[in-house]
Amino acid sequence: MSSSAQPATTGPKIGSEKLVRLSEAAAIHLSGLLQKKGYGAGALKVAVVGGGCSGLQYQMELVEEAGPRDILIPSRGVNISVDPKSAVLLSGSEIDFSTDLQKGGFRVTNPNARATCSCGDSFST
Repeated sequence: MSSSAQPATTGPKIGSEKLVRLSEAAAIHLSGLLQKKGYGAGALKVAVVGGGCSGLQYQMELVEEAGPRDILIPSRGVNISVDPKSAVLLSGSEIDFSTDLQKGGFRVTNPNARATCSCGDSFST
């Protein structure tokens, strides 16, 4: 018997906004940032990494395309890219953007966070 190996699928899996979604303000701001970078099909890559006051923190960067193992989530016309390990911790989250002078920038509202630090940049589950 011969077994034929199927080639590994290339490209990210497609996810839904149940995993993570953008507010309207975040989508507008991200769309402009991606255009300035020339990343027409780019994405906001969101990851959860160790660190910060509470043990975990968010890491965000603009990427030209999602990684082959990432989950790609279209939200309000902008793509979000999440690695599978971070997806578990981000499930149900919303990313918002504010121009507030004190706490402006991108903020993640994460229903899985049991505790957050006062700066709002790190959390624990």
